[in-house]
Amino acid sequence: MPVRLAAVLLAAALGAGAAQAAGEPKRNWFDDPFFQLSRGLPACPVPEGPVYTEAERREQMHSRLERGTSCWLAGRCAEPNAYAYDRRIAEAVRPALAAVPGVRRASVWVTVQRRWVYLQGCVPSRTLARRLERAARGLPEVEKVVTDLMPGTRGRPPYPVAAP
Repeated sequence: MPVRLAAVLLAAALGAGAAQAAGEPKRNWFDDPFFQLSRGLPACPVPEGPVYTEAERREQMHSRLERGTSCWLAGRCAEPNAYAYDRRIAEAVRPALAAVPGVRRASVWVTVQRRWVYLQGCVPSRTLARRLERAARGLPEVEKVVTDLMPGTRGRPPYPVAAP
């Protein structure tokens, strides 16, 4: 009986913690660059972006520190932290992607984290998605491009969606 009671109490505590975290406001604690590049498909689901609850922020702090400095320790970065590149990369990404033919017919959001560029949103064709990826990949200091662009606006997006 005491084991069963302990299990019930643990489940209740975990459920209460999850409920509390669900109602907790989210924000961009790490000031990661996140912006909308184009608005050509207004029905496109809006990505959540790099927002976290306070609890998620605490969970991410250690791993972000490790991932950020591992680049420098491996000799792949001149800066002591890979996240130090993000503002410069974001400033270069915006005009480079805006110059891609057809981007105005798409709805694209960009997030930059530790030299990785995330492209999220909706494009009228896979060809445009490939062009955007190539343009971002060709920029100095970009280590990786993650393309989460869906053709059209129907279906489930391959990225977390912002709360309504």
